[in-house]
Amino acid sequence: MTAIDAQLLDIETLLQGDLSGLERSWDTLPPEQLRNEIERYRNAIIAVGNQLSQLGVEVLIRPTVDTESKGGSHAAPKEEDPGSIDDLDPSEWQVPPHCIPIHANVTTYDWDALIAASRFDVIMMDPPWQLATANPTRGVALGYSQLTDRDIQNLPVPRLQEDGFLFVWVINAKYQFTLDLLSKWGYRLVDEVVWVKMTVNRRLAKSHGFYLQHAKEVCLVARKGRDPPGIQRSVGADVILSERRGQSQKPEEIYELIERLVPQGRYLEIFGRKNNLRNHWVTIGNEVTGKGPPKEDAAAMFQGSGVPGAVYGRSN
Repeated sequence: MTAIDAQLLDIETLLQGDLSGLERSWDTLPPEQLRNEIERYRNAIIAVGNQLSQLGVEVLIRPTVDTESKGGSHAAPKEEDPGSIDDLDPSEWQVPPHCIPIHANVTTYDWDALIAASRFDVIMMDPPWQLATANPTRGVALGYSQLTDRDIQNLPVPRLQEDGFLFVWVINAKYQFTLDLLSKWGYRLVDEVVWVKMTVNRRLAKSHGFYLQHAKEVCLVARKGRDPPGIQRSVGADVILSERRGQSQKPEEIYELIERLVPQGRYLEIFGRKNNLRNHWVTIGNEVTGKGPPKEDAAAMFQGSGVPGAVYGRSN
């Protein structure tokens, strides 16, 4: 058995085993053994990623850096480095104990059951906007690449909330559409939050853009009906300066801002992922487990019929 075969077997064992039992066993390990165990699985994942790359498969895993030949383990990271699996804190892999993750495709989910259970004071969503580009922009790890404007418009957001706030992360190409959609849903724009992305050295973390390089994201804030109970006005600031994090992971400051605005409120995040899970929030999305798409989507993919609501490539 080769080293690669052994690493593949490690991953297969991990995926097929009792993950909750594995996590409990890791909790009992002393720090040095825990680091060794994490390093073993990390190396296995990287080895598989390298093998897939050699086969021409696009992956989101980058090989580790040879720190000994590049100035030691404490060498400063490159400013434009978007991060890798080596940068992950093991504590970020854990699911918060007081959150409610719902693993579902939002286009086929039984929203009526959630609406019957609760209405929400604050809803936040980061839609996977369909862009006018030839290639998907959200990475191969997503169960779907993009959603059409119609699918996003058909979300029952107005029924999920009687009074409260809606926070929507928006891109330039969908700014006007989102303003029109807010009006259609019965909301009024009241504010916006700008997240200025920083590097580890506190400089602008610039990324691609059609005309200008982008170093920020915008979240529109809208209100429907009356202010929710317990609201605290004039809290925080409308500019967040913080480092970029994992893929599609928003800054922790936006959650803190919302929780200060509406203390002890009922919070819902749509299109959330495992790295977005937070205590006292309901989070719905097709990646909240970090273990692949919902079983209905996986079955559809296996049958070759395609994931419901999924679109890839150029927008119409």
